[in-house]
Amino acid sequence: MAELLKFIYNDVYISKLTEAIHSQYDPFPRKDFIQSVFSSEWDRLELKQRMRHITQCLGHALPPEYDITIRILQNSIPSLTGHGLENIIFPDFVEVFGLNDWSISLPALELFTIYSTSEFAVRPFIMHDSERMMSQMKDWAKHENHHVRRLASEGCRPRLPWAVALPEFKHDPMPILPILDILKSDESEYVRKSVANNLNDMAKDHPDLVLELANRWYGKQPNTDWIIKHGCRTLLKKGHPLALQLFGFHQDIRIEISELKLSRQLLTIGESFSFSFKLNATQETNKLRLEYAVDYVKANGKRSRKIFQIVEKLFTANEATPFTRNHSFHEMTTRKHYAGVHLLTILVNGLEQASIEFELTL
Repeated sequence: MAELLKFIYNDVYISKLTEAIHSQYDPFPRKDFIQSVFSSEWDRLELKQRMRHITQCLGHALPPEYDITIRILQNSIPSLTGHGLENIIFPDFVEVFGLNDWSISLPALELFTIYSTSEFAVRPFIMHDSERMMSQMKDWAKHENHHVRRLASEGCRPRLPWAVALPEFKHDPMPILPILDILKSDESEYVRKSVANNLNDMAKDHPDLVLELANRWYGKQPNTDWIIKHGCRTLLKKGHPLALQLFGFHQDIRIEISELKLSRQLLTIGESFSFSFKLNATQETNKLRLEYAVDYVKANGKRSRKIFQIVEKLFTANEATPFTRNHSFHEMTTRKHYAGVHLLTILVNGLEQASIEFELTL
């Protein structure tokens, strides 16, 4: 994905950026700045490298006084609406040049996140002084703008993708909890997704803490219930009994999985297949969570499991319900496929019910 996203930084955006800054700072050396951005190494740079390269070019082209430059950037960014991800160079500028000037940098990050996202740029501030920064983010959690409220949660995720991890919070996530408590019933879905993702990050290192929190919060407000369910998704996929029970998926079930079949048991990388099976519940009412797992062969020949959800619903007794699903083995940026014997398994409420092997070839 990053290979494609890097092209958001192109001549069109750089031209708009240049004009936006020039409108606020007349001496801005437009031609020199554009030439410095599109240097001989430009084509070899990936997304984050391009972002940082543009930031450094701005640092050379704008005044050396940090406070003056930040005012120029703050006045420039509103004319670049519609360029959310591209505008991440603005908070990146704060990350690179403003770590020692919090009084100027924090208001800038608050503004810039409205037009892009400051979730990556706040992390060096957290690592520099977590107590001070988390106090600021707690204030942001009460902000009227949902982008700023989201920043309060997203910026302190222990395992934020594409960002440096926060080892302090991976070890002890307690400083995050007051922020999530403020946001746990937020009216914005954008914010709620971030809170859920933060909880899901925590659950990978502290499942008991997340389950204790889930039990306290669940059942009191629909928005909070959604956050808890989404925040426990890794625990649910792992078949954690207490997580399953919280949402009514008990493991003392009476069901049968039959006629598990594959459309083909030999396929090459890049192809797809379908599989089918029947489920029959043998007791009166069953709330079931159906999933299937694929144990992928890795480069070292070992297997690694990935779980995919099929459905969650109530099933009545003695009704054979058929299921058919398709699965692709196309190459992805997030998953590389290797030849070998793979395994497909049907899971019900976290328990393995039926499996079948198939072979993937080059």
